[in-house]
Amino acid sequence: VLLQAYGGGLVQAGGSLRLSCAASGIIFSTYVMRWYRQASGKQRELVASITSGGTTYYGDSVKGRFTISRDNAKNTVYLQMSSLKPEDTAVYYCFAEIWDIAYKRSVDYWGQGTQVTVSS
Repeated sequence: VLLQAYGGGLVQAGGSLRLSCAASGIIFSTYVMRWYRQASGKQRELVASITSGGTTYYGDSVKGRFTISRDNAKNTVYLQMSSLKPEDTAVYYCFAEIWDIAYKRSVDYWGQGTQVTVSS
């Protein structure tokens, strides 16, 4: 299983970036996909998630500014980030999760991170 995140970079405050995470080795359409971020010296936090059915969730700090979406035909989840703030600076990780009914457990995978830096 491989989750490959890309699209990070350096952007000025108020700018936009789109992160992508391409998955392979899983039946992508059946997984809940999430974006997490971890700023230096801080705990990892959930940014946004999208279910297999398209239901979305956003952390309070990004509501109204970030949009998560998925393209099951491309096995890719996206995070469109707008009105970026310096406090959005972090390494962003994608995460895939599915509930294994047979074993009554969560099966999950992490991608490598992509750095987002927002300058003031």
